[in-house]
Amino acid sequence: MTIPDQTGLTIDVTVSRDQSRIRLDRYLSCRGVSLSRTRIQRLIAAGRVRVNGRAGSAGYLVKPGDRIEAALAAAVRDRPAPAAEDIPLAVVYEDEHLLVVDKPAGLVVHPAPGNYTGTLVNALLHRGGGLSPGTAAERPGILHRLDKETSGLLIVAKTGAAHANLAAQLEARRIERIYQAVVWGRLPAHRGRVDAPVGRSAFDRKKMDVTELRGRGAVTHYAVTREFAFATLAELKLETGRTHQIRVHMMHIGHPVLGDPTYGGRGRAVIRQFANTLQDRAERALELIGRQALHAGRLAFRHPADGRMLEFEAAPPTDIRDLLAFLSE
Repeated sequence: MTIPDQTGLTIDVTVSRDQSRIRLDRYLSCRGVSLSRTRIQRLIAAGRVRVNGRAGSAGYLVKPGDRIEAALAAAVRDRPAPAAEDIPLAVVYEDEHLLVVDKPAGLVVHPAPGNYTGTLVNALLHRGGGLSPGTAAERPGILHRLDKETSGLLIVAKTGAAHANLAAQLEARRIERIYQAVVWGRLPAHRGRVDAPVGRSAFDRKKMDVTELRGRGAVTHYAVTREFAFATLAELKLETGRTHQIRVHMMHIGHPVLGDPTYGGRGRAVIRQFANTLQDRAERALELIGRQALHAGRLAFRHPADGRMLEFEAAPPTDIRDLLAFLSE
């Protein structure tokens, strides 16, 4: 029996084979529920979602044939839905299921407080061609995010089925994401692993931190590509995808991303650790880049429709290339 519609949005669906093994909260997001995932989790906790006639839990992995019944509060929009805006985009790949974008530094991924226009979502809406409902009304097509000042590759889903499949791959850690970063100093080994929980800072709600109390498990693998006098070019592979994870982990091990204004990569303290003869060059390096020197350079994942492996690479943009050229002098 379908849950009575008390709030304006009723769902009564049967899970298909291609949408199985997905968390219940994520499944509802992929069904086009225009609520944040946190809001969906609260409604599940309140007993507003049933699986095969019983109250569900957010972490339940749906199976083919499961009947999902829900009465959810309709989204309250304080602002209008995102509008299409003519913003140039570098599209690396596109078909009827998805597209891969090479996002420039300075572009916010989706509308949020302080950035309700001029985002990647606004640009995608202008292109047309359809987008999945996403996890909220302001995030159509968005599967994962990059920080505003991080450049590089991003997957965008065009259909709900593609979004569900890719979300499951992401949840199962089957999407390979490799970044290039210039970090201060020389890393302790040519290959290493940072395993430290990341959560919201207790002192600044806009920042993240390594914290046992509020953090969630986070693992970053690094490999040195090239060493310079006072910096290192490294490849970093995400095993998990916490907010600001690479930037927080690099600061945590004492090698913040060069140019990062939030996590210790731009202050005088980081320059003073070097010999006097190198400090002027270190300051010059900072002048060459106005952001964190971090670029999402590689993506690899299975196509959500036919299962073939897709692999994409994007070279770092001009500012990072200029920085590397200077460090090589």
